[in-house]
Amino acid sequence: MGGFLKMPIKFQYGLKYLTKLMGAIIMLWGISGCSGSRPENLGLKNNLLAACPESPNCVLSQKSDPKHQIQPIRYAGSLEDTKDILNHVIRSMDDTRIITQNAVYWHIEFTTRWLRFIDDVEFYFVESEALIHLRSASRLGYWDFGVNRKRMKAIRSQFEKLAKDS
Repeated sequence: MGGFLKMPIKFQYGLKYLTKLMGAIIMLWGISGCSGSRPENLGLKNNLLAACPESPNCVLSQKSDPKHQIQPIRYAGSLEDTKDILNHVIRSMDDTRIITQNAVYWHIEFTTRWLRFIDDVEFYFVESEALIHLRSASRLGYWDFGVNRKRMKAIRSQFEKLAKDS
C-alpha cells in the first residue's frame, strides 16, 4: 500500500483539511479574479497617455524608455475606416470589455483566461499624423511574461492585415 496509509491518523486528517482549505482559497481567488481597481491615471492628459510604471508589465508608444517602448500603429485610410478595422480586431479577441470609445481615445479591458487578471489597453488616435498611439498595462503584479507586448503586436498585425485587404 501507499505511504499515505502508513501516516499517523492525525496527520492524514490534517493533510485532508489543508488540501480542502487550499482548494477553497484557489476557488475563491478564481471567482473573485485578480482584477484590482481601475487605475486613476488612465486617459489623455495634454495629448499624452500615462507613462509606464517601473515594472516591466507595460508598453507605451509615446515618450517611453526602451524597455517599455512599442511602435504606434500607422494607417493610410480614413480615420473612420481605421476605427472600424480596429474595432473589428478588438471585438474578435476573447475577454474584452470596451470601457470608452470617443473621437480620439479608446479604453478597453482585457481579462486573462486563467487567473482573470485585467490589463488596461488604451488607444489615442492622432489623425494629423495618421497614427494610433497605444498603451497596455497590467493592473496588478510586477511581471506579465510579455503578455501586454504580445497582445499589442497581435492587434497591430491583425489591423495591418485587415487594412491591407480593405
